[in-house]
Amino acid sequence: MTSPDLPGDIDSAVLEAVATGIPAALADLGDLVRIPGMAWPAFDQTQLERSAEAVASLATQTGVFDEVRVLRAAIPGTDEMGQPAVLATRAAKNGKPTILLYAHHDVQPPGDDALWETPPFEPTVRGGRLYGRGAADDKAGIMAHIASIRSVAEVLGDDLDLGIALFIEGEEEYGSRSFAQFLSDNKDALRADAIVVADSGNWDSTTPGLTVSLRGNARFTMRVRTLDHASHSGMFGGAVPDAMMATVTLLSTLWNADGSVAVEGLTSRDSPTPEYTEDTLREEAGLLPATTPIGDGTILSRIWNKPAVTVIGIDATSLAEASNTLLPEVTVVISARVAPGQTGEEAYQALERHLRAHAPFGAELSFSDVDLGNGFLVDTSGWAVGLAREAMRDGYGVAPVDLGVGGSIPFIADLVREFPEAQILVTGVEDPHSRAHSPNESLHLDTFRHAVATEALLLARMNRVDS
Repeated sequence: MTSPDLPGDIDSAVLEAVATGIPAALADLGDLVRIPGMAWPAFDQTQLERSAEAVASLATQTGVFDEVRVLRAAIPGTDEMGQPAVLATRAAKNGKPTILLYAHHDVQPPGDDALWETPPFEPTVRGGRLYGRGAADDKAGIMAHIASIRSVAEVLGDDLDLGIALFIEGEEEYGSRSFAQFLSDNKDALRADAIVVADSGNWDSTTPGLTVSLRGNARFTMRVRTLDHASHSGMFGGAVPDAMMATVTLLSTLWNADGSVAVEGLTSRDSPTPEYTEDTLREEAGLLPATTPIGDGTILSRIWNKPAVTVIGIDATSLAEASNTLLPEVTVVISARVAPGQTGEEAYQALERHLRAHAPFGAELSFSDVDLGNGFLVDTSGWAVGLAREAMRDGYGVAPVDLGVGGSIPFIADLVREFPEAQILVTGVEDPHSRAHSPNESLHLDTFRHAVATEALLLARMNRVDS
C-alpha cells in the first residue's frame, strides 16, 4: 500500500489497517498463551525457549526489522545466564527518531488449576474477554506491539523511516535478574528517543491510562527462631514461646489498627488523586460484603502514594502434619510496596530496623533473599508524552487519565540510568478486571483493539517527527 499524502489520511488508513488486522493478532495471541513459558527453574525451561522463538518469528514476519535475535545476558554476581529475550531492530532513516517497544513473554505460574474456570493455557473467549495465563500480562503487550507495527508498515510501506527496537524480555515475572546486564550488553541496539513499556493498565475497560507514577518494592525472607529444637506443647506450652507465636506477634506490629503501615521510616507521597469510590474498589478488588477497606486518606492515595506491607509466603507445619508441638522456627516472605520518592533500599532498612526492634521474647531474626526496586515518576513535559496522550484520545475515543500504579516495575530505573535522555511511556492493555497473576486472568478484547489503535497512531505520528 502506498502512503497517503495527508497526515489525516494516514491516520485513517492506519486505523483501518488496525481493524482489519485484529483477528490475526488475536489468533497469534492465542498461540502465545498456549505456551507455558515460566522463568522459575522448577518449570520446563524449554517452553520459555519455545516462547522466545515464537515471538522472534512474529517479529521477523512483520518484514520491518533489519535484525531479529534471541539473546541471553549474564546474571551479575553469578555464573548463570538469564532467560531468553528477543531483540529486533531497524535503523531510523532521514533524521527520524527511534522508539523502543518493551514487553515480556514469560508468565506467572498458573497456581491451582481448580480455581480456573477454563484451562489456564487454553485461550478461551467468553463475555468479550480472552481468558488464559498471560492473555493480559504480558503477551497482549507483545501483540499490541506486533499488531501496531504490522498496521503502520502496511500503510507507510517504504515511507516508514522511524527507527524501532523491539525488546521482549523473558524473566520479568522472575525478577528481571539479567535485565541490567542485557541493557549494558546491547546498549547501542536499544538506544531510543522514546521507550514504551507496555506492562501497565488503564483507568477502566474504556478509558486509557498513561502511568505517571509507580511504587517501588522491597521483598525479603525473614526467619524467626525461639528454640533449638521442637518441644512438646503439653510439657512446655505456657512457659516457652514457640516460633509461630513470636512470628504472629511480631508481624502484627507492622500495621496500625486501621490497617495502615506502622513502620517508622517508610514514607508517603503527597499528590492529588482522581475520584475513586469504595464501591468501585469493592467491585474491582472482590472485597467480601463484610470486609472493610484498610488504611487512611483517599483510596487511590493508599494504593498509589503510600507504602503497603504484605506477608506473601510462610513456611510452617502443614495442616496434614499438624501435631501438639512448639515450633522452633518459622520463615515468612514479606513484600513491601514503597511510595514513589523513596528507594527500595531505604524502605528495606526501615523494615529490618522495625522488625528487629519489635522482636518479642528475644526471638532471633535472620534476613535473606532481599530483592529491591525503586519507584518511578514520569516527566510529563516531553513531546513524546504529548503524542502518546493524543494517540490514546484518538485510539480509544476518550481522553486518557494520568495514573499512579500501586505495583512496581523496578527495571524502569535501569532504563533511566542507561538512557537518561529517553522519554519513558508506561502504557498497557490491562483493565481493573484483568486479574493479572490470579486465576482466570483475562484480556478485555475491546481494550486490546483500542490499545493497538493507540500504538499504531503513535508510531505513525512519530514517523512525522524529526529527531
